[in-house]
Amino acid sequence: MAIPIIYNLRSVRQRWTSSIVAVVGIAGTVGVLVAILSIAFGFRATLVSSGSPANALILRAGSNSEMVGAVTLDQVHIVESAPGVMRQAGKPLVSPEVVVIAPFPLKTSGTDANVQVRGVSAKALDVRPFVHFIAGRFFTPGVNELVVGKNALNAYSGLDLGSTVQLAGAKWKIVGIFDSGGSAFDSEIWGDAVLLNQAYNRPENIYQSVTARLPSPADFQAFKDRITSDPQMTVSVDREIDYYAKQSQVLTTLIVTLGLIVGLVMAIGAIFGALNTMYSAVSERSREIATMRALGFRASSVVLSFMFEALLIAGIGGVLGCLAVLPLNGFTASTLNFATFSSVAFSFRVSPLLIGVGMAFAVMMGLVGGTPPAIRAARRPITTALRGL
Repeated sequence: MAIPIIYNLRSVRQRWTSSIVAVVGIAGTVGVLVAILSIAFGFRATLVSSGSPANALILRAGSNSEMVGAVTLDQVHIVESAPGVMRQAGKPLVSPEVVVIAPFPLKTSGTDANVQVRGVSAKALDVRPFVHFIAGRFFTPGVNELVVGKNALNAYSGLDLGSTVQLAGAKWKIVGIFDSGGSAFDSEIWGDAVLLNQAYNRPENIYQSVTARLPSPADFQAFKDRITSDPQMTVSVDREIDYYAKQSQVLTTLIVTLGLIVGLVMAIGAIFGALNTMYSAVSERSREIATMRALGFRASSVVLSFMFEALLIAGIGGVLGCLAVLPLNGFTASTLNFATFSSVAFSFRVSPLLIGVGMAFAVMMGLVGGTPPAIRAARRPITTALRGL
């Protein structure tokens, strides 16, 4: 015979002050955990969305980042002539690229931050068709012109359309603002790869990476086998999307680890709050429990009753904690990409999965905080409690 749920609801209402303490503790824990995890998920989603499953990224063998890559012009020509590369009007969709870091002042503080400047070819927009312009136009090859990602425009001073910036001792005019759909490219500045090499006194026949567009993701393995089997190609070939996923691993792992540590520390406090609330309920309702046992309610029913009450409090706390962090969804922030040491803007991602993780965490706290008091309530001697009536 189960104890009516209405009894538990009335109990929570009568002890609303202690219940609120437990609810607030659980809500705070869930809110902080979900908020921290949304940072990690948002950063990873930003980098992963930078890659296309139909693109292959070629780097120098052993390189784990474009910053330390080196691909010669002869190797670029081999990639361009390789079977399996997508062609448009008979020309291969291959973009040899260079990457440098340049300081630009932040709008918020005025201090310099590292911005990734990417030198691309005229085929960059065909290789990455998800990039489109929201203002201005693409730069003219062979001219000192730059195009700026929308997040870089919002974050740094002096990058407005039509303005002129100093880069590597040369003046460059900003002629376009582009949107890459929330990827890491939105935090970059693009210009002509050949001119960028010249400005930074780099060898003109050396690029740091080559991006090749394939007809479909299914063609990747055959393309990789052809390139890596060529004795002239001392390179590594990865799916572009896999490369950016690896780029996010260090920071994502760090944030998730810190989030779990903070969450567990806060959870200990929240569990003690729940324990205090439920033990108080057991103490105050000892006579009621004894009376119900005398009326025929089994000990298991008492345990289930207190467990339901603890889970109810935890559930309310979990819902409130998740609701509190929902406004963070889509909020844009920036952080350092440890792989390139450049600043990357990303959006918080409060996804349904994270909401589920938060609610599961709340239920776990409810179970841990409610089980000992529930067992104690079921074990209380009936006769002792009834003598006090």
